[in-house]
Amino acid sequence: MNDLQHSNSHQLSEDQIELIAEKAAEKAVAKLTEEFYKQVGRSVVDKFLIVLGAATLAGVIWFRQLKG
Repeated sequence: MNDLQHSNSHQLSEDQIELIAEKAAEKAVAKLTEEFYKQVGRSVVDKFLIVLGAATLAGVIWFRQLKG
């Protein structure tokens, strides 16, 4: 079998190409969505830790004023 015959025997139909494209698009959207939610989650955790740190600092200052 020469190269031309070999390459022709593995051509995809339009339906197969469309199915592959759809699956690739679905995977891409899923990956982007997952990355988006990871970033949002990180942002929420970062903000929570900042608020927690500020509240702890305020509590320490308030407690020292009560003792003092």
